[in-house]
Formats: sequence, structure tokens, C-alpha cells
Amino acid sequence: MSLYLDYLKEIEERKGQNLHPKPIDDSALLNEIIAQIKDTNNEHRKESLNFFIYNTLPGTTSAASVKADFLKEIILGEAKVEEITPTFAFELLSHMKGGPSVEVLLDLALGSDEATAKEAAEVLKTQVFLYDADTARLKEAFKAGNAIAKEILESYAKAEFFTKLPEVDEEIKVITYVAAEGDISTDLLSPGSEAHSRSDRELHGQCLIDEVAQSKIKELQKLHPDKRVMLVAEKGTMGVGSSRMSGVNNVALWTGKQASPYVPFINIAPIVAGTNGISPIFLTTVDVTGGIGIDLKNWVKKVDADGNVVLDENGDPVLEQAYSVDTGTILTINTKEKKLYNGDQELIDMSASLTPQKLEFIKAGGSYAIVFGKKLQSFAASTLGIEAPTVFAPSKVVSKEGQGLTAVEKIFNKNALGVAEGTTLHAGSDVRVQVNIVGSQDTTGLMTSQELESMAATVIAPTLDGAYQSGCHTASVWDKKAQTNIPKLMNFMNKFGLITARDPKGKYHAMTDVIHKVLNDITIDDWAIIIGGDSHTRMSKGVAFGADSGTVALALATGEASMPIPQSVKVTFKGTLKDHMDFRDVVHATQAQMLKQFGENVFQGRIIEVHIGTLLSDQAFTFTDWTAEMKAKASICISEPDTLIESLEIAKSRIQIMIDKGMDNEAKTLQGLVDKASQRIEEIKSGSKPPLTPDANAKYAAEFVVDLDQIVEPMIADPDVNNEDVSKRYTHDIIRPVSYYEGTKQVDLGFVGSCMVHKGDLQILSQMLRNLEKIHGKVEFKAPLVVAPPTYNIVDELKKEGDWEVLQKYSGFEFDDNAPKNEARTKYQNMMYLERPGCNLCMGNQEKAEKGDTVMATSTRLFQGRVVADSNEKKGESLLASTPLVVLSTFLGRVPTIEEYKAAVDGIKLTSYAPPLS
Repeated sequence: MSLYLDYLKEIEERKGQNLHPKPIDDSALLNEIIAQIKDTNNEHRKESLNFFIYNTLPGTTSAASVKADFLKEIILGEAKVEEITPTFAFELLSHMKGGPSVEVLLDLALGSDEATAKEAAEVLKTQVFLYDADTARLKEAFKAGNAIAKEILESYAKAEFFTKLPEVDEEIKVITYVAAEGDISTDLLSPGSEAHSRSDRELHGQCLIDEVAQSKIKELQKLHPDKRVMLVAEKGTMGVGSSRMSGVNNVALWTGKQASPYVPFINIAPIVAGTNGISPIFLTTVDVTGGIGIDLKNWVKKVDADGNVVLDENGDPVLEQAYSVDTGTILTINTKEKKLYNGDQELIDMSASLTPQKLEFIKAGGSYAIVFGKKLQSFAASTLGIEAPTVFAPSKVVSKEGQGLTAVEKIFNKNALGVAEGTTLHAGSDVRVQVNIVGSQDTTGLMTSQELESMAATVIAPTLDGAYQSGCHTASVWDKKAQTNIPKLMNFMNKFGLITARDPKGKYHAMTDVIHKVLNDITIDDWAIIIGGDSHTRMSKGVAFGADSGTVALALATGEASMPIPQSVKVTFKGTLKDHMDFRDVVHATQAQMLKQFGENVFQGRIIEVHIGTLLSDQAFTFTDWTAEMKAKASICISEPDTLIESLEIAKSRIQIMIDKGMDNEAKTLQGLVDKASQRIEEIKSGSKPPLTPDANAKYAAEFVVDLDQIVEPMIADPDVNNEDVSKRYTHDIIRPVSYYEGTKQVDLGFVGSCMVHKGDLQILSQMLRNLEKIHGKVEFKAPLVVAPPTYNIVDELKKEGDWEVLQKYSGFEFDDNAPKNEARTKYQNMMYLERPGCNLCMGNQEKAEKGDTVMATSTRLFQGRVVADSNEKKGESLLASTPLVVLSTFLGRVPTIEEYKAAVDGIKLTSYAPPLS
């Protein structure tokens, strides 16, 4: 009984953290619990019954298999448990969501006992998580003349698993809670620093916002038990920064509804809102859980008598409140009229939040059930030889005769599923698409594995070109949390069919390369669709969408995704880039010039189609990566043929390195990617299939030209932590030239790393160190400089070419894979640290700057507390800039003047970029 006693000990420890018992996923422990249930005199029998009924995880966990088998024994009369009748056993099976439970139900339904078979069939008719092995059994039984199988198939063909569900409430009463003013990052809902606990849902739930917010939510629920708490981003966008399933899980845990009375801590149906709506990738996550995301539009631009927008002293539009959503405001969502009310007063139209598809997600308790349900209905109708009746809202098709296609429209048309042949899809269409590449990262991967278990998936979809599980977010510190979680994750994903950064058997060197860099290399088709468990899944080839861990799981299991085709904004360039400018400055200037021209963010929720021309994939990725901060849904690079060929050759060489390391699997996934890349190169060379380009008569939501001539000094994205208007702090929209700081702003720490840097950045660093020594006689840092190469390939190439030796010369610390750090650094000396490849400071879950520091970084996130927390004396701030600016700032201990900057980069070719000629 040792496992059970260990479990009781863990329960006591969790009580000290105000936590309930951890859900059971281990078969050995559950076997002990079942033995105690069978022993009617056992002192632990009563609590064992509760654990079995209410605290065992469903799906494909090993515990779920044991639970399903025991319930089968009870139903067949082979075991007797007074508290679990056969009828109750069937009810418990109905809540187990596939895998072993469906196998048991099929055994019973196709068995010889007629009464049991009928009861099992009624339960099976409610299930949707059936896989090939399950449907094959039904099909075989039907062909053999089994009447029960025919009955089940007829039910599936009618989609009774959906039609017999309760309808969505016509009125949903909500009480508002303003979580923050301004953009709310997913870090507020699920901090990166707590990433280790995401798979322990109740424990992770304790990090939602703060204890004051949690207390207020509880108070509102107590005062208004008939209403749902709606989390609001006042004067901002909800969920910027990432999809973060854990953020939605936390909101649902505190404000949603329990998905099943027999499954703990899995809540669904959160309601979230923002003045400027919900960040696109976060909204997808809300849909996964059957929630509602609302664009409130409760603050509008003030206009004068002539209809002109009134500006403040800074040139920003003055906003006026259209209606209040202050904490404690009672509102009504009318799902039939699709409107939001305050009493009898109509506030806004909610049609976008309550589309037919979204209402189906709400009714079914999430999007998974709809995806699997549609597949199940199609299978049943096909097996019966009938046409499936129209039950689900049809895919929304927007087709405009005579209108050309944007790049993203072309990709969706190529990959669309379930659309009538010959149909042309334009933006606004909502369809299923085939996915080519999927990426899972390590701080959300455990959640993805849980999602795969819960939907009873056991093997990767054969239609995928490839999928990768990274180890980058936990690379910098190999602590006890990482040592516990990561091997388990790698083992699961490796068995599932992914290429994994770490070999569960330890045969190849751990590759902690940044996930986006790996995905950028293994994407070998400019017509591909990529889904990744991180908001920076933004490739320079194909179109990539950052997604929550659940959508990643769905893509891994089915090879599909469902989404609307977004509108596109076309971005082109003119002018000449100055020699002292880095391409990162072009990226920041694009955002600044766009906001200045349009007065609002025309990129938000749309595809940025950037005509990148002759920029290779590594450098082009710098632009696409930042489009997450531009709040774009995704981005697409339009490249010249020779450039695309060269990028594909680079990708082939890097995939080959992975093969040579021993990372390929039995399915030869990596070799398949190399072969497909070679084929794509031949298609481009022969002209049989040129690189992806939009049609000349494509229609865009906006078109924007970046003027390179205007970019004359380095640009910094500033969190503006002391802005009097709280809503304007910690956005990525404050882009300032280096001269703004007049060479006086102190810098306490520099960071060169993250997915925003490539090999060229490390070469620039090497050359700058030589320059600085030449100018100043020696290299002496006034502030610490942390350098984390994004990939091992970069380190290996720098070693071959001599640049790594230069970096070693000037560094005070170099990572050692044979003795990785097992504790995060809390203090930094004024020297350069060469850290292990991976995310490092950018993620904020392991390494962090000292509280209150002003950090100058190449990374992507400037949210409060992400890279640096506040101290009692000073707000921490993370300024984002190019590699040369970061390096010089740490050398000087302050932001440089433009003259100092030019001298430091003299003779260094920072970027080779010119706009495409056509």
C-alpha cells in the first residue's frame, strides 16, 4: 500500500498550500485504491471510493484504463460495489471522453448480453472521441449485420451527440470584474515564472492576477450566485502576448463552469472582454473551452463638431467612454439577439462573438467536440451509404467573383478541407484546413500531452509533414522542476510520434534550440500551414499561427485546424536603408510608421503580408516574429525565387544536422522533410510551381509602404512604465529613437538572445567587441551582458569561423552542457555571460533580471514582471532594441548617443537589405 500512503502524504502537503488532492493519472496507484474499495473492511475504503469516482483523470491515462476496466467488471457483475451500480458505472464511463472507456463501451455494445448492449449503445451515442480503431470495429460489426452497431451509426449520422445537448441559454447574466486598465497580457493570467506548475491546474490557478483579484472574484460570486464573472481589459485588449491555454484555464477555474462532476479542476466557458476586443490567438483558446470573448468598444475616439478626431498634447486620440463596465456592473448577453444589454439598454452588437460556429462551441462545451463530431458524422454517413443531414453550421464561404487572392487566401484554398471542388475562398471564410507542421514547446507541452490524453489520442496524425517538441523554455536552468517535468514530456511526445529535443533514451545530445528557429527550418514549403504552441510561431515560409496547447493537441491528433481566413495588410518598402541601421530598426519603424499613418493599429487580428524580397529566412524571421507584438494574427513573407531556394538549402543542411545527431524517428520524418525541400527547390528552378505570390488584383484591408529613408537612428520599443495613462504602459506601440534618451538613461542589464536574433547578431557582437577595444583600449562592461544563442547550430558555426573564440575572450562565464546550471542566477556581475542556447531571460520562467532593473534586450516581451519585476524603489523596465544597441548600452551602462553608436558599429555590415524591385 506504499503508493497510497505516499499519496496521502502528498495530500497533507498540498493542504498546507490550500490545495485539494492531485488528480490521479497513475494505474498502479489506482489499482491499490480499487483493492481498498473491494475490501469492505478497509479503513481507507470510503476515501478510496471518492478518489476513484471524483479524482481520476479520464482519456488515455494509465489510470483511466484501470478505471474503465473496473467499471466494466461492475457492469458485467464480475465485481460488486454497493455504491457503484451498473447504471452509475455507465454514467462514469460516459464522462471519460474516449480511449479505454470507448473500448469498454464497444466491448459491451457489441457483446452478447442484449440488455447491456443496449445500455452501452445509449452511452456510446453521446461520445465523440472515437479514433480509427474504434470506428473500424463499428464498421466491421455493421457489415456483419450487428443491429446495435447499425443503431449507433444511425445516431452518429444524425449527430445526436450534438443535437440532444441542451441549447445555449438565451440570456447569460454577467457581473464585470476589471482585471486591469490597458492591454492585459497573458502573463497576468498565467505568469511565465510559474510555467512549471501549468499541468497542475489547481496549483497554477493560484497565480491568476493576484490574491486581491482572486478575493474580489470570490466576493462577486458570493453576492451574485446567479451571474457569471466576466473579466475585462478596460481601455485595452484582453490576452495579448500569447495564446496561453493556462491563462484561459485559470480564468475558467475561477469564473467558469465545471466540465464534469467527476473530473476535478477542468472548467470551461469563461467569459472575457476588452475595450479593444480579444487578442486573436487568445480568442482561439477561449473557443477551445466553449467560452465567449467580447469586443466591448466601450471607449471611442472623441470627435469635434466637424467630425475630426480630437488629439491630446502627445498627438494621441482623446477617448470618451461610451458606457461603463466598472467592476460590479451587471450586464446581459442575449445569445438569440446576439446583443449585450445593461438592463433594457442595448450596448453593442455581439454577432462576431456569437457566430453560428462559436455558438456550437458553447453548446458542445468547446471546439474539440465539434471537430471530432463532424468527423464522426461523416464517417457514419459514409459507412451507412447515406448523405449526412445538415446539422452543424456549414463552413462559412466568402467567394467574390473576379477578385484575386492574397497570399494567405491562396494557402487556405490549397489546404481547405470539406469545401466543394471549384470553390474559391476569400477572407472571411471559416473552414477546416490541413496542417503541415506542428510545434509543441516545453512549458505548455505537458498541458498538450494532457489534452491529447483527454481526447484519447495515442498517435500523431499521418497527414502531418512533421512535428517537433522543444526544450528551449527550460534550457537555461536544469532545476528539480525541469528534471521532473521535461523527461516525462519528452518520453510522451517521442512515443506519440514527434521529433523531440531530448532523447528519452539519452542517445543524442539535448538540443535546447529555440522552438521557433527549429520550426522555421523544418518548414520546407512556402504554401504550408504551421500550428505552434507559442505566440511567436511566425515563420518566414508558409503561414504560421500561434496556438494554445489544446489547438496544438488537436492538430497533432487530427492533422487539421479550423479557423476563419483573416484579412491581410500588404507591407512593402521603399528608399534605402542606412549602413548603420540594423534590420531590427526596420521592424520597429514599420510599427511606428504604421501607427503614425493610420492613427490606429491596422495590423491587429490580420495577416501581415510582407514583401521581403532578398532577405534570407533567418533575417526575415525577425520581421515575422515581431508581428506578434504588432497584434497581427500571423504574417507571410513574399520572397524572390533565388532567396527562397537559398533559404531552403539552409533548412536542408540544418535538418541534416538533426538527422546526423540521431534525432530522426522510425517514420523517417526528418528525411522526409529533406526530400520535400529538394522537391520544392526543383519546382522553383523549373518554374513548375513558382514561389507563393499574391494575385495582382487581390484585395487588402490596408496597404502600407515602409519608408526606409526615414529610419536614421536606432529604434527602441519602450514600456513607458511611468506614463500617467495606465492604459498606455507596457504596450509595444511606444517606439522611440535613441536620441530621445539623450545619452543619459541608465541600463542595468543587457540581453542578446531569444528568437529575434540569428547568427548574424552573434557575428555583430563579435565585431563590436573588437571595435570597442580598438576605440577604448579595453572592453570593460559597465553593466552585465547576457548572451544566449538561439541554437546550437549557431554556436557550432561560430566556433568553425572563429567568432566564438572572440566571444570567449571577452566573457566571464561560458555554459557547460556537462554541468548545466541547476539554480537561476539572482545576481549579475558587470561582465558578459555566454549562456546555453534557449530562451533564457526572454521567457522569465527561470532566469530573471534583478528587481527594478532597466533591461535593454533583443527579446520580444516588455510586459510588467516578465523579464524584470518591480522593486520597492523602482519599476522594472524592459526596453527592446537591436543587438548593436544592446551591446553598446551594456558597455556604457546607459543608452548611447547616436554619435557613440555610429562609432561603435563603424565598418560593420549590420544587414544586407534592399526592397524587392517588383
